[in-house]
Formats: sequence, C-alpha cells, structure tokens
Amino acid sequence: QVQLVEFGGGLVQAGGSLRLSCAASGRTLSIYVMGWFRQTPGKEREFVAAIRWYGGSTEYSDSGKGRFTISSDNAKNTMYLQMNSLKPKDTAIYYCVARRGAQLTTADHEYDYWGQGTQVTVSS
Repeated sequence: QVQLVEFGGGLVQAGGSLRLSCAASGRTLSIYVMGWFRQTPGKEREFVAAIRWYGGSTEYSDSGKGRFTISSDNAKNTMYLQMNSLKPKDTAIYYCVARRGAQLTTADHEYDYWGQGTQVTVSS
C-alpha cells in the first residue's frame, strides 16, 4: 500500500501563488506516476497535472498550462505543485494521486492511490 499526504493548501488572493506538496510513504517503489486532481462541490474531479516518477515527463490540463508546475524529489518521495497567477476558478480541493502504471494519464480511475485532499481557496 501507498499513503499520500498533501500539504500547502490555504487561502490566497487572486494573482497569488501557492505550492502544494505531497509526501508518499509505504511501497513507494511501486509508484511510476504521480499527479494532482481537483474537485469542487457538485462537479466531477478534474485532472490538473501528472509527472512520471522516473524520467520526469509531465502532463498538464489546459487550465494549468503556463501557470502550474509539477515536480518531484524522488529522494524525499515528495511531489510538488507550484501554482502561480491563481484565479478564483482554481478554488477546489486538490488531491494527490499515484498509480502503479507507467503511462501518464488524465483519467482518475487509472490512479490507484489518493490522498485526503487539501483545500485551496482563491479570493477575488
């Protein structure tokens, strides 16, 4: 099993920045891809970004391209999401995810492990 814990959510004004962290523990050698999804009440979960644990390939949603940067520190089993130029529509619960498969994917059902989520609120 793999455990994922998110850090770094909070309240920020529009135009500001936040950095989310996700610490992985347990059977981390089984992880090949990690990523972020977000969800607001009444809406489906939305893919944000993903990174291949070995090699560093990344994929972003259209809403995150140019504003968000995903990265990882394999030695620390930690993944990051740097979010800049935040907008009120970025307000959501952000979930850290991980999968045993090696392909980057935007499909939530392809991810095997989920964190509890961290709230990000962007005020206008």
